[in-house]
Amino acid sequence: MSDTPAYPVGLRLSGRRVVVLGGGTVAQRRLPALLAAGADLLLIAPAVTPSVEAMAEAGELTWERRPFRDGDLAGAWYALIATDDPAANAAASAEAEAHRIWAVRSDDAEAATAWTPATGRSEGVTVAVLTGRDPRRSAAVRDAIVEGLREGTLVAPRHRARTAGVALVGGGPGDPDLITVRGRRLLAEADVVIADRLGPRDLLDELPPHVEVIDAAKIPYGRAMAQEAINSALIAHARAGKSVVRLKGGDPFVFGRGMEEAEQLAEAGIAVTVVPGISSPLSVPAAVGIPVTHRGVAHEFTVVSGHLAPDDPRSLVNWEALARLRGTLVLMMAVERLGAIAETLIRHGRAADSPVAIVQEGTTANERRVDATLATAAEAAEAEAIRPPAIIVVGDVVSVARRR
Repeated sequence: MSDTPAYPVGLRLSGRRVVVLGGGTVAQRRLPALLAAGADLLLIAPAVTPSVEAMAEAGELTWERRPFRDGDLAGAWYALIATDDPAANAAASAEAEAHRIWAVRSDDAEAATAWTPATGRSEGVTVAVLTGRDPRRSAAVRDAIVEGLREGTLVAPRHRARTAGVALVGGGPGDPDLITVRGRRLLAEADVVIADRLGPRDLLDELPPHVEVIDAAKIPYGRAMAQEAINSALIAHARAGKSVVRLKGGDPFVFGRGMEEAEQLAEAGIAVTVVPGISSPLSVPAAVGIPVTHRGVAHEFTVVSGHLAPDDPRSLVNWEALARLRGTLVLMMAVERLGAIAETLIRHGRAADSPVAIVQEGTTANERRVDATLATAAEAAEAEAIRPPAIIVVGDVVSVARRR
C-alpha cells in the first residue's frame, strides 16, 4: 500500500466541519490554511501554543480544552490528528476509518488515509506537491514552482476570465533583480509593455516574442514621447483587450507621473493596477553603503526634485527652508543644476563642507560614485563627466561608512 500513489484532490471545506486534535506546532502550521478555506474548525486539545490560543480568542475556531474521546469526529468531513499521545492518535484514526472520514496523522503517515501536500499560493494559483515519504523534496519542488510563478520566470498566462487593463509597474532603480515579485509576474503576463528609459532594460529581453514593446523613453533634455501620446497608447491598447504594463524606473508615484497616467486611465474607464517599486532615492544610496538615516547622525531625510533651478518661478521647492534642515538631503534630476542648487543651499545656511556623494546609474553595471563637498560638488561632477540618471546625497550620512 505504501508504494501506491496518493490521488490528488482539492477539498472544498467552506462551512464544513473539520476536527483538529492537538494544539502544538503541527496544528499551528496547518490551521491558517484550513481557516483560509473557510472550514468550521473544532480544535480539541488540553493545551495549545500561544498562536493557536490567539486564533481561538479571536473566534476563528472553537477550542475544547480536553483530550480526545470517542465520538469527537462525529459530523466531520476531514480530520487532522496531531496529538502527542500515540494511543489517542491511533484511536482517533480508527474512528475516522470507521466513519469514512479522511484523516491526516502527523505521527504515522502510513496509518493515515490522507496526506498533507506541500502547498503554496501565488495570485490565485494553488500549488500542492506530494513526493511520498520525502516531505523536504515536496517543499523544495513547491518552493521552486511558486517562486517561478511569482517572479515570472515560470510563465503561466491566464486564459480564462482575463481582464484587460493597465498595470503601472515600478521597475526599481535599475538592477533587474530589484523589481518586485508582482511586477515581474505582470511583465511575464503582458501583451504590451510601454517602457521608460530608466526602467530595468534587461527585463525586456526576457519577454516572449509576441509581446509588443513600445519605447516611451524620456531622455533628459532631449527628444521625448509626449505624455499625451503615452496616455493615448495605454488607453488604446487596453481598449483593444490587451494586458498592458507601463514599466517605469523606481516607483510610479515618485517623480514618475504615475498619478497623471492613473487619472487619465480612470477617466477613460480603464482598470488600473499600481505596483509600487523600490525608489531610487532610498535604494541607490543604500547600494553604495550610504544610509539616508543613521542613529546619532540623521533623524530625517528629504527627497527633492532638482529639475528646476532654485530661482525658477515654477519651482515649488522652499530651498531656504531646506538649507536650515540638519538631516539628509537627496536630490534627483539635479545634475545639470547642481551648481545653482549648492550655491543656494550654502547661501541660506547649509555648511559648505557638507559631505556629498554623487551616484550615477546606481545598482547597474555602470554605477559610479563621486565624493565631494557641497562647495565642490558641481566642479567634481563636471570633472568626472557625470550624467543623468544620478542620485545626489548631501549630509553627514555620506561619511558614516568611512568612520566605521
